[in-house]
Amino acid sequence: MVGRAGAVGGIDGAAESVAVAAAASPSAERSVVSVNGRVAAGLFVLLGLLWGSSFVAIEIGLAYFPPLQFAALRFLLAGLIVLGYAAVSTDYWRPHSRTDWTLVGVSGGLLIGAHHAFLYLGQEHVPGAVAAIVISLGPVLTALFATGILGDRITPLGVLGFGFGFLGVGLVARPDPNALLSSDVVGVATVLVASACFALGAVLTRPFSSDIPARTLQAWAMLFGAALLSVAGVATGESLAAVEWSGVAVGSLLYLAVVSGAGAFLIYFELLGRFGPTQINLIGYLEPVSATLLSWAFLGQLIDAVTALGFVSIFAGFALIKRRALGESLARARDGAAD
Repeated sequence: MVGRAGAVGGIDGAAESVAVAAAASPSAERSVVSVNGRVAAGLFVLLGLLWGSSFVAIEIGLAYFPPLQFAALRFLLAGLIVLGYAAVSTDYWRPHSRTDWTLVGVSGGLLIGAHHAFLYLGQEHVPGAVAAIVISLGPVLTALFATGILGDRITPLGVLGFGFGFLGVGLVARPDPNALLSSDVVGVATVLVASACFALGAVLTRPFSSDIPARTLQAWAMLFGAALLSVAGVATGESLAAVEWSGVAVGSLLYLAVVSGAGAFLIYFELLGRFGPTQINLIGYLEPVSATLLSWAFLGQLIDAVTALGFVSIFAGFALIKRRALGESLARARDGAAD
């Protein structure tokens, strides 16, 4: 899958943010500053680069941290920062209703806790660039769960899109019948479960409607998810005493929590009013590109041609399933450029 010379969220970030935003109140997210179209486009690309880099930072940090405690520390720090931002930017800085707390529970349990537990465990077996490609299947899985759970209608082209999506994962994993439990296959399968956890969480939050701002929901979901990750780490025998503290370890944790975590989410909140869910989902397809380039630059890793073809197949599946929404987004973009 990769050539070695020597792990976000999304989708880590992009995936969980879109799901959180869908459940929260879009009208509650007002920009702190006004940005023009070119600046917004630049921030869109920057967000994709930041969230893509998280897969590489995870891969680096896993050499020093137990995976579940690593994820728990990341979201504890990021959650506190985002909560601080919510506290100074809105009066609605904590959940108020039973619906709010339900959204926090589902988002924290699936979009943060389970999603990142399996992502970090999977990245012990596969490089960040490969993990980013598998995670990009998230929107395809979301559509599949929505069809089964919420009764969304699927067209023949949508069925073809599902086929392309799963074909892409198969091309990335390429399981050998004689070695079905090889490290690469186990890693891809574990990351695929992470993507499925996100998709299920996104679908389960869809029926709920709340006025809770996205930043408030994101903060509390991060904190609840961090608590669950920490408990899961203890239950599986992990200990913070096993952390090998070093400059690289601290740097990877702070980067994930502050830069590609809280910082990237603040950019996301700024863009939330400008881009619809389908456009925001496209950030998820910048992440594998960013992760691949940064893996090559910092770790000397390159994905092979078949893995790259797998990514193209997954994106083709997404495009077939969301073709109408993509067409509407492109039309709005052209109209905006004309104005």
